[in-house]
Amino acid sequence: MNAIMQTHEKFTPEEKTLLAPYVTNTDQSVFVLKNLPEVIKGALFSRYSRSTLGLRQLLLKDFILNKDSAFEDIQGIPVGSAQEGSLAIQKAQDFYDRILDGYGDDSIGELGGAHLAIENISILATKVIQDARIGGSPLEKSTRYVTFNKKVNGEYLFYQDPQVLNSSHRQLYLDTNRFLFDTYSELIKPVTAYVQTQMPREEGISEGAYKRSVRAKVFDLIRGILPASTLTNMGVFGNGRFFEILLSKLQTSRSTELQTIAQTTYTELAKVVPSFIRRAEPTHRHLNSYQKFIQENDQLAKQFVAKYVTSRPDKTTELVQLIDYDAEAENKLLAALLYPHTEQPLRQIRDIVCNLSLKEKQQLIEQSIALRQHRRHKPGRALEMVFYTFDIQGDYGMFRDLHRHRTLTQERQVLSTHFGYHCPLEITEAGLAEIYHNAMEKAADAYETIANDLPYEAQYVVPLCYNIRWFVHINLRALMWLIELRSTPQGHENYRKVAQEMYRKIEQVHPLLAQYIKFVDLNEYSLGRLGAESRQEAKLAGQ
Repeated sequence: MNAIMQTHEKFTPEEKTLLAPYVTNTDQSVFVLKNLPEVIKGALFSRYSRSTLGLRQLLLKDFILNKDSAFEDIQGIPVGSAQEGSLAIQKAQDFYDRILDGYGDDSIGELGGAHLAIENISILATKVIQDARIGGSPLEKSTRYVTFNKKVNGEYLFYQDPQVLNSSHRQLYLDTNRFLFDTYSELIKPVTAYVQTQMPREEGISEGAYKRSVRAKVFDLIRGILPASTLTNMGVFGNGRFFEILLSKLQTSRSTELQTIAQTTYTELAKVVPSFIRRAEPTHRHLNSYQKFIQENDQLAKQFVAKYVTSRPDKTTELVQLIDYDAEAENKLLAALLYPHTEQPLRQIRDIVCNLSLKEKQQLIEQSIALRQHRRHKPGRALEMVFYTFDIQGDYGMFRDLHRHRTLTQERQVLSTHFGYHCPLEITEAGLAEIYHNAMEKAADAYETIANDLPYEAQYVVPLCYNIRWFVHINLRALMWLIELRSTPQGHENYRKVAQEMYRKIEQVHPLLAQYIKFVDLNEYSLGRLGAESRQEAKLAGQ
């Protein structure tokens, strides 16, 4: 019997009737959109990350019941009727079934997809879902724009792991999570007052833009108190191949939560894209084989660690370490840059480039760099010939933001309280450090106690401000985008520091190639969101 993830939302019978043609259910936390054109689904998911509402409530409020949305005209069928849409889906399913049965080509699964909403899942679980890199586009509710101190039926929204609740750690787990949410809620008003005092509204800045910027700053400062158990919402668009692989990974996980998500997600996706996820069905031979493969790999790695990796961990606090880089990077980049415009093999072009003078190489690279006029001018794939490997130690909240970049290889260690935590300077200056540190100490004590028996589940009580280690292997083209995007003024202070430090490490070993990253912002800002909010207001006013 499959587990069911019940929703906290309540819909009237009339609302359920209106929603029924467009969602696979109205009573569970996992559901799939259906019978909606791409324009509505895209707009709906874009609203999702900045709203406290669930996706079904947004669909009702912003589209179905919103006369200005022209929902009926876009949809092309009367509200409350899904006959035409259902027929279209059935025809598509029959077609893909014939193709899959006839050819069995995995790439066919990339020609169709679904918009999946996964609500009321832990922040810890979202990272596993976002690990899947190819064929899917996840979007998670932001800790910057939405408060997380809401209660439902008198309880904060955090994941209550059944293994922990059925153990001797039940009360410690519940008390620790509740205390962290209490602390988060307690700090909202005093931190807001402090931010407003330190950064008063300047002349010419609208009250709305200022309030939104202050709110974002406050949530940025206190988000580290939230535990990894915090429940959030995710929107995921993916093709069939993506969902098949994702379901396989979730179902082979040791986590009860991830296994439950896999079960409910499979049930809902099977209602709209059954052809694409057949091999992720719990009893399918491919899934069973994959599960054995994963288990054997984990066991092999653990045995190797136990035998050879016995030294105590390095307690370095360095934010970013550059582990690997290519001493021949300039030559490889130039050869790749010239390659499409010649008829010579790559080795011959590299030999030619190696024989150029340093001045000639520098001139060609600098001229190439000069062509970039703004951040969205992306150089060609020649930059992908240059690779770097970084080892990063930063807080889990920062990791969540940087983890979303797709064109790279990254792997993380288990979330723990072993590497300390980040306390924002503003918290100390506001006289609130004792409250903050007290919460972190209680969380660390709870983690150590629970981890003795349940090491994976103990991660749920770790606040987002605690540090985690992960490595990033990335090419220069992707790194250029990451650094320039994550160093913008509106970015979170912590991940801006990582982006800036990455740039400085590259500048030390490849000063010429670092010039490709010409739109990095190395400045510091107080209300980083203020400029973006003001520009958005001006844009709306000009419409």
